[in-house]
Amino acid sequence: MKQATVLDVRQFVDEQPFSRFQVLVAVVCGALVFMDGFDAQAMGFVATSLTAQLKITRAALGQVISTGLFGMMIGALVCGPLADRFGRKPVLVACSFLFGIGSLLTATATSLQTLVFFRLFTGLGLGGAMPNAIALTSEYAPKRFRATTVMTMFTGFSIGAAVGGLVAAGLISRFGWQSIFVVGGILPCLIGFIALALLPESIRFLVLKAGSKERVNRYLSRISPGSGPFDELVVGADEHRSGAFVVKQLFTEHRTKITLLLWLMFFMNLLNLYFLNSWLPTVINDNGIRVETAIIITTLFQVGGAAGALLLGRVVDRLLSFTVLAWAYLGAAASVFLIGEAGASIILLVLTVSLAGFCVIGGQTSSNALAAEFYPTAIRSTGVGWALGIGRIGSIIGPSLGGALLSGGGQARQVFWAAAVPALIACAAAFTAAFIHRKERGSTG
Repeated sequence: MKQATVLDVRQFVDEQPFSRFQVLVAVVCGALVFMDGFDAQAMGFVATSLTAQLKITRAALGQVISTGLFGMMIGALVCGPLADRFGRKPVLVACSFLFGIGSLLTATATSLQTLVFFRLFTGLGLGGAMPNAIALTSEYAPKRFRATTVMTMFTGFSIGAAVGGLVAAGLISRFGWQSIFVVGGILPCLIGFIALALLPESIRFLVLKAGSKERVNRYLSRISPGSGPFDELVVGADEHRSGAFVVKQLFTEHRTKITLLLWLMFFMNLLNLYFLNSWLPTVINDNGIRVETAIIITTLFQVGGAAGALLLGRVVDRLLSFTVLAWAYLGAAASVFLIGEAGASIILLVLTVSLAGFCVIGGQTSSNALAAEFYPTAIRSTGVGWALGIGRIGSIIGPSLGGALLSGGGQARQVFWAAAVPALIACAAAFTAAFIHRKERGSTG
């Protein structure tokens, strides 16, 4: 009688070389994150043209930006649990079409009210796509390359933000502010069709949900041609199916402290990231530097972020430690503080802004990777989604807080001193998480 072949799919993926199939997953997910970065900067680039044509104030435009970020928060909080119940792929594809259609509708806005509604709609899709792109990329990457893969995929955000500036410079003067949202709407829809055709479902999700054995074996053979088929598939002793209320499981099995600390890190770091995204060009220009130069210097924030993601990824893969993240946040605090001290020195601004991008954006990609690694398959999208959702609250507060400090008569250097405080809080949270994680792993080892 033939003995059934049992395969641990998690161990199988971890032991295989990185295949073209896994690269495909990371590239498609990276394309979706690229559009998130593109859209994140879009409102800043069209601000002048938009306010002039629709005759709305800067304060009203701030409301529009905050509404879009609020939509991202709701999307992250809702779509993470949905993906853990119904699958990564269908939610990811749906979110791609959602924010594509929302962006196209934004191009048709003729009043503040319609603009606010369309940005909320777009934000729902953007916020829902991010945690599922991170989760799916994580689940297809071998453990030895997992953080590097997730963080390299996430450089799509920085690249998208930088490309957004180049596209805006070429299109707005010729075709108006609407052209940015037309491009930002067509591309996600195209990516959605590509994802529908080429993107696989998570193998671990299918096994946990008793999915099609033939489908799982087909995916495994694309990772390692000639392998299988396997009669019985498992995903490891520590994996389990999600319960009825997935969010509750973020606080079970000794996960409560790390979950809360992750939320604090995401909140503080995204507050800083969106504060810098929103106000760097204005503050640099206020110091007497030409606006064109200010925009170029601000672009280096994204370039530094891409470099941070690539370099920190290998370190995180080797150590899998929150301590690495803590040092990144400490670097973020120092670099943000020094931006305020740079004054009108272009050389110092180039150095400090690049370092801030390396540490702030690199720190965010590291926290994404560590969150994806910390939570098991059954609640991974929920864990990452809720961390991002809580972080999005910080992203809403950051631009408004910066505007209030600058409007209140605070000097630029004092504003950046204040902006260093959230990074220090995130640093303390990461060091605490590292201590707790080491202690709990030691007690169960």
